[in-house]
Amino acid sequence: MAESMMGLKRTHRCTELSEANIGETVTVMGWVQRSRNKGGIIFTDLRDRSGILQIIFEDKDIGSEGFDKAYKLRSEFVIAVVGRVEKRAGDANKALKTGTIEVRATELRILSEAETPPFPIEADSKTKEELRLKYRYLDLRRPDIQKNIILRSRIVNVIRNYFMNEGFLEIETPILQKSTPEGARDYLVPSRIHPGNFYALPQSPQLFKQLLMCSGYDRYFQVAKCFRDEDLRADRQPEFTQIDLEMSFVDVDDVIAVNEGAIAKVFKEVLDIDVSLPIRRMTWQEAMDRFGSDKPDMRFGMELTDVSDVVKGCGFGVFTGALENGGTVRGINVKGQAEMPRKKIDALVDHAKGCGAKGLAYLCVLPDGTYKSSFAKFMSEDELKNLVSAMSGEPGDLLLFAADKKNIVWNVLGALRLEIAKTYDLIPEGEFNFLWVTEFPLLEWSEEENRYKAMHHPFTMPMDEDIQYLDSDPGRVRAKAYDIVLNGTELGGGSVRIHQSDIQEKMFEILGFEKEDAYTRFGFLLNAFKYGVPPHAGLAYGLDRLVMLMVGAESIREVMAFPKVKDASDLMSEAPNVVDDKQLEELGIMIDPKALQNEGEDTDTQ
Repeated sequence: MAESMMGLKRTHRCTELSEANIGETVTVMGWVQRSRNKGGIIFTDLRDRSGILQIIFEDKDIGSEGFDKAYKLRSEFVIAVVGRVEKRAGDANKALKTGTIEVRATELRILSEAETPPFPIEADSKTKEELRLKYRYLDLRRPDIQKNIILRSRIVNVIRNYFMNEGFLEIETPILQKSTPEGARDYLVPSRIHPGNFYALPQSPQLFKQLLMCSGYDRYFQVAKCFRDEDLRADRQPEFTQIDLEMSFVDVDDVIAVNEGAIAKVFKEVLDIDVSLPIRRMTWQEAMDRFGSDKPDMRFGMELTDVSDVVKGCGFGVFTGALENGGTVRGINVKGQAEMPRKKIDALVDHAKGCGAKGLAYLCVLPDGTYKSSFAKFMSEDELKNLVSAMSGEPGDLLLFAADKKNIVWNVLGALRLEIAKTYDLIPEGEFNFLWVTEFPLLEWSEEENRYKAMHHPFTMPMDEDIQYLDSDPGRVRAKAYDIVLNGTELGGGSVRIHQSDIQEKMFEILGFEKEDAYTRFGFLLNAFKYGVPPHAGLAYGLDRLVMLMVGAESIREVMAFPKVKDASDLMSEAPNVVDDKQLEELGIMIDPKALQNEGEDTDTQ
């Protein structure tokens, strides 16, 4: 039967004790990791969020009743122990922070008994993630997960203190907002008081933080919950946390400078790592040309090489055909892999096709200087030599080529570069390589909608020197936008915002918004701009991604307390779920049976 604490007060967490406490009487509380009966002596490992402490139960110290209770202890029982701190008998346990001490119990209270858990509560669990997430409250007891969650808390605290010291104000913005669709899908919340109307959960605090700049608050930040109804990946969740900020009377360099200070502060205080400042910058165009990605992993080479001029007019129709259609031919050099088995090369070809390529051409420069290739028979000896030279090829190298529209070639070779690096362990561990990617295109063309769309959002300021092209060549216009990238992952992004009404109206015009439509969507912001708006800019970090990279986790699920799975459901609470008919009636909502049937069909095919 469970006992109460009955006035007991915990004096220490488990690993707050050390040899300095030897001889003291202490009270510790936590969960039983394991308990071992060694014939008259029971050794119990007590666990709390700080770590593990060994407890010794002996009849002569705790009495027969207490010893009988100790004999009952099983994994995950919650107990309170009063006892004396002693130097551990025998060899120290170097794996534990408290490995040189133990507590000899004089009193034991079983505060809660526990059933046998469905998986061991231990670090580096081999249990399937689905089972762990179903019992997330148990999974959260595991020391590696607890370490991640505790470190996340420290990171937020450091960031808060940093921005407060830099003159930022922490201001909360609304969770229930107006839907302004121009990005990912909104999560909608029906209004009972306003039948037929809906709130949207925020995809970001973007419009409200710009309003705060209009209101004169100058420097704002927030640890903000955001929501996007989109497909999930390892670094995406339907709800996530942003470190969000906005600044007035600034330009690109000002925003970058204050955020570099934040990054350096967090890494130094949390991981004791010195981030070299200033962080390297690279334009979007250079990043795409060299790495095929706007978030390049800079920890290894294997850069893309444009060989369009080299193969122009050669006898290989795949290359020349792509060039004649306005495309490009580019390649990557996989050093030392010329003798890669054909089966593995075929796997790379399949990977390239999965990324949008029609195929993948390869050329192996064998150790004796001869070639093995999928296209050598279509090219002369001189053409092959020139191609190998352009790729800086040497005996032993594997050269891979893609030929198509530029965006397809970038995507294919950028993805292939990462796949090969992971497969062949080319990425150094323990390295944090930061990069600012700047000067993004302001717009991107949507074939599906037959119009330009904002690459970031409709309030992004064009580069000053490119404003002249808004009418004549909008696709040429670069944005005052910037992303911070770490190890090939986008940590955050931001931009200078448009504060001039004529440029904002032109932007809406290019995006295909009638003035009335723009005011329907964003009227409360545009009206605010009529009353004096300062130049302003901002940025938002994905906190979950930052923590994931800092702790070396493979998924943000490992650094969030209660994450969702791939279909955006919570295996533990079984959300989303049905609600009472009465609730639906109050909201004026009727469920379409066809939608439920379609959902069942989709679920069956997954």
